[in-house]
Amino acid sequence: MRAKGIGYDTGLERGGRFNRPFDPDLVRRELTIIRDDLHCTAVRLIGTDLDRIDHAGREAAELGLEIWFSPFPWDRTPDEILALLADGAARAERLRSAGAEVVFVTGAELSLFNHGFLPGESVSGRVGRLLASRDLVAGLPARVNAFLARAVEAVRARFGGRVTYAAVPLERVDWAPFDIVSVDAHRSKEVEAGYREGVRSLVAAGKPVAITEFGVTPYRGAADLGARCGEIVEYDGDVPVRLKGEYVRDEQEQARYLRELVEIFEAEGVDAAFACTFVCYGLVHRADPRTDLDMASWGVVKVLEEGTGEAYPDVPWEPKAAFGALAACYEVR
Repeated sequence: MRAKGIGYDTGLERGGRFNRPFDPDLVRRELTIIRDDLHCTAVRLIGTDLDRIDHAGREAAELGLEIWFSPFPWDRTPDEILALLADGAARAERLRSAGAEVVFVTGAELSLFNHGFLPGESVSGRVGRLLASRDLVAGLPARVNAFLARAVEAVRARFGGRVTYAAVPLERVDWAPFDIVSVDAHRSKEVEAGYREGVRSLVAAGKPVAITEFGVTPYRGAADLGARCGEIVEYDGDVPVRLKGEYVRDEQEQARYLRELVEIFEAEGVDAAFACTFVCYGLVHRADPRTDLDMASWGVVKVLEEGTGEAYPDVPWEPKAAFGALAACYEVR
């Protein structure tokens, strides 16, 4: 596998609040750990704020990491998405022109997280109506591909590097305008039997293939749920407060899942893969299982409620078993 990567959340803003702090020293330290200790050669920089992605991109470039510049539109209209992507493409081109290796990701799962593609005011509402209606499923690809044709045109007018899009399978993206086929590919119990063959079929189409998301959360049974494994949190407004039921923490299940999928990607000729994800600052680890929000976190590190870690005394988190597992998979042998 050419590019061994991980997703790095620079911050998602909703209702005027970001889900993580953005301290430049902390960002630099985390990206250095991603390169040196996780042995990543690439990082997917995700966020709603282009200034944050831009800053993290400059830090990643100095570290020699391949940058996947990935604006994440959320709760936006198609015109608002186009404006964000155009601005992001211009910023990504400045990084590329300065010598960095940059891939531009033209949004991610746009139909689920934004307005204008599916009925519903929230992600859960849109997903629920989509799964309940064959007509919506059948009509979705045409709407998504019509928008992506406009988006790619706007991006390529400003960015001279490789371009892709982080898709979910139901969107059935037309990959002709793109340089790389990229899919968020979480394996669940329902698709496990055909998962390897699905990856193989993507590679067989001829273009480089990237898995822009793969991963699971650290509790027993999470691997069976795939992309739905994080849906175990009760919220007070937008603030996570506790888990919805009783769950058993199992860091080894998360670690095993990452190992198994990396082995599949390497065996089937995937060009790039990005584990989901490095850290989820809004989901704090606690000793009490009912309030251990880290069990809903995709991060390979667990955020501490107070203080700093033992492995890295200058950061507010501790590596999980998944950290070591991924580092071992990515280390050049």
